[in-house]
Amino acid sequence: MAKMFKSRLMLICLLGVCAVGVRALAQNGMTLAPVTLTADQDHLKMMEQLGIKTLRDGPSGDEKAPNHANYDESQANPFPILPDPLTMNDGTKVTSAKQWRETRRPELAELLSKYVYGRVPQNVPKVTWTVTAVDHEMMGFTPVIAKDLIGEVDNSASPSIHVRIHMTLVTPANSKGPVPVLMMFGRAGFPAPNEPSGDELDRINSALKAVLVQQDPTLKDVLAQHPAWQPLKGTPFQFPQLNEDGGLPNTWQLAAAGWGFVLFDPASVQADDGAGLTRGIIGLVNKGQPRSAEDWGALRAWAWGAGRGLDYLETDAAVDAKHVGIDGVSRYGKAALVTMAFDERFAMALVASSGKGGTTLLRRNFGEAVESLTGGEYYWMAGNFMKYGASEATFGSKTPGDIPVDSNALIALCAPRLTFISYGIPEKGDSKWLDQKGSFMATVDAGRVFNLLGVKGVAVDGDYQTAKMPPVNQGLLDGQLAWRQHDGGHTDAPNMKWFIEWASRLIAYTPAK
Repeated sequence: MAKMFKSRLMLICLLGVCAVGVRALAQNGMTLAPVTLTADQDHLKMMEQLGIKTLRDGPSGDEKAPNHANYDESQANPFPILPDPLTMNDGTKVTSAKQWRETRRPELAELLSKYVYGRVPQNVPKVTWTVTAVDHEMMGFTPVIAKDLIGEVDNSASPSIHVRIHMTLVTPANSKGPVPVLMMFGRAGFPAPNEPSGDELDRINSALKAVLVQQDPTLKDVLAQHPAWQPLKGTPFQFPQLNEDGGLPNTWQLAAAGWGFVLFDPASVQADDGAGLTRGIIGLVNKGQPRSAEDWGALRAWAWGAGRGLDYLETDAAVDAKHVGIDGVSRYGKAALVTMAFDERFAMALVASSGKGGTTLLRRNFGEAVESLTGGEYYWMAGNFMKYGASEATFGSKTPGDIPVDSNALIALCAPRLTFISYGIPEKGDSKWLDQKGSFMATVDAGRVFNLLGVKGVAVDGDYQTAKMPPVNQGLLDGQLAWRQHDGGHTDAPNMKWFIEWASRLIAYTPAK
């Protein structure tokens, strides 16, 4: 144990010396080569920068482990009083929409940026979008047009770091006008590539056989003995893999409802690991050097990337850019909520199973903990967030109760736009670790801001401390802030049909016949 401590201490000291050297070179105007660090090295460097000596370990998700997470509701609220999104920093109560827009909303955005998610730098370079290919496809029984796009980020300030944002836009082919679009975090690419027809395949196969014989004349006799064999064959029809609730795939449902969708790859913006922080968009802006304490983490970077995707969508005539939504599950659910909160151009969000750093209260001691994020997933957040997992530091120690803001404020920043909070059930794989109740509590409290702005929050009796969660599959879908816990697992699929119906009603969208 002593040897391990000494090794970590030496590494911190070495990284500190490196940091001094980096600053000195930068002051002399010299260009620095991008730094390559492991996640552990980067984590230790941030600890040194913040003056943190030790962090509390996060709990285990294994309920049989000695350090298992708490699932006792009586122990779940050690800091029961939430920071009030409707009380300004000077103690003034917010009583009007004007006060919210002009004062309180900017205050909360600043608190969340400084202490939780980090700041988007002022000098983020320009993104230039190019449509690389267009394909006419079928989503189920709906003809669509799919455009694959690359957003090239200007890297003239750090030429060795390349960021190429990848997304695919899919819109109904027979639409009579622009359509609402749901941007979904996940892998990008053509969802149902259009294949050559039978006649076209025959021509391709004839050409391939001719090339084979040209390369190796002895193959002429082989091919003659197998006249029915073809090098390429069409993909046989396959029924789609149905959603967990027995419904059609999300993309099919969206297309059938007359919506468009975007498949947006967050990893093309920023890697999902600590070792990638000196690369991707974060590394590009920092010219390959490690972050400072208030720099953005991956969640904010993914959200920034989604905003650049929306920049393109605002130029595409097939898209109703006033009705673009954002969707994500798990870590991408966190990113979807951060996107919606900070970029007011997004009109709606489907935030699924997002846990800590998403909709669930940071102050809650139930399942995933703040210490889970200050340890392994620290790179999602600002460096400053690590302070709230510190047991020993130059500033003493801090707990989740010291965070000046919580997820109720993050949800509140989405008001009055359409915000659908989605969870599944632990029995099907949406584990207790995610703290569904903590998310419901935050949603209830954020609803007061929706109400203040003249729209509906969730209709419940009581406040965040007393309101009862509705039964599974009984959604609270009457307002612009919605909650529904489906009876499936770690997915938004069973709630997609409810989201489409709810959002289409509230934006008064009916696809043109």
